[in-house]
Amino acid sequence: MASRPTVTVYGADGAAGSSSVALPGVFLAPVRPDVVHQVTVALSKNKRQPYSVNKYAGKSCAASSWGTGRAVSRIPRVQGGGTHRSGQGAYGNMCRGGRMFAPTKTWRKWHAKINVTQKRYAACSAIAASGVTPLVMARGHRVEDTPECPLVVDASVESTAKTQKAVDLLRKIGAHADVDKVVASRTMRAGKGKMRNRRFVQRRGPLVIYDKDEGISRAFRNIPGIDGLYGTPTEASSEKTRHGTPYRMPQLQMANADLSRLINSDEVQSVVNAPKEGTAPKARKANPLKSAKAMDVLNPAAATFKKAATEAQATKKAKAKRVNAMKSTFYKQLIADES
Repeated sequence: MASRPTVTVYGADGAAGSSSVALPGVFLAPVRPDVVHQVTVALSKNKRQPYSVNKYAGKSCAASSWGTGRAVSRIPRVQGGGTHRSGQGAYGNMCRGGRMFAPTKTWRKWHAKINVTQKRYAACSAIAASGVTPLVMARGHRVEDTPECPLVVDASVESTAKTQKAVDLLRKIGAHADVDKVVASRTMRAGKGKMRNRRFVQRRGPLVIYDKDEGISRAFRNIPGIDGLYGTPTEASSEKTRHGTPYRMPQLQMANADLSRLINSDEVQSVVNAPKEGTAPKARKANPLKSAKAMDVLNPAAATFKKAATEAQATKKAKAKRVNAMKSTFYKQLIADES
């Protein structure tokens, strides 16, 4: 079921025909989920409606600050008397009945611009992903019984005008399992949308691509979920996709993804430089204040000076200990004579 340079044309009875058509170039476009996500997020912002709070909300009362010197904060306070409201803080977002912080405005930047080239790139990437069976299955679609992905059907199905015939066609080509999944996924929407004519939600199903509408749109429009992430194009629409647009489809950066084979090929190995050998590794820099070996390189007399300083310190310490002992003995003798 993997995508190939050519795809087989299946008949209306679901049997594979003897003819085949070249795979449209759009199915060979690079799959870029980051570009698709960026474009869809930007386009979804264009459906938003501006909203804001009332510009007078939280400011309907007369209030002024009491100033300093009254052991209260300098927030504006309601004037008057005779009620608990007088003297209470007002206007601030930390006050009861006050305005919100940074009140929302209708002139916020709601929409986002996205250039046409990027939108076309995202559309090509999404269509190319619909031709990769593992991605389609990971998306949750039931394509286990579908012979190929994308599945090209004979152009005679464009004259299908009855929904029952369309359902029979989906069963024959193994795509009706995805419709059954859509029917089973219909649930009530969570949130306020159920009050706004958006009561139910359901998954998406097959995507039908046709060239001429000879009744096929009326046949498929009442089938749940016929609008989704993997396609069932007709033979004529496949040819039109291949030749019907002046837009240059995105190309893969690598025609052969086997990078190790490219590097180890005779053509590449014959022109690359030989590996360099015998180069000494870079010595690690040592801190002379912490490394005695590094200090000896910089100052050969450092070890002698350090040894002399250690001996002098030991001599000084021994002399101080001897002097302290003599002082202690003299003091004890002095106390004994007085007593």
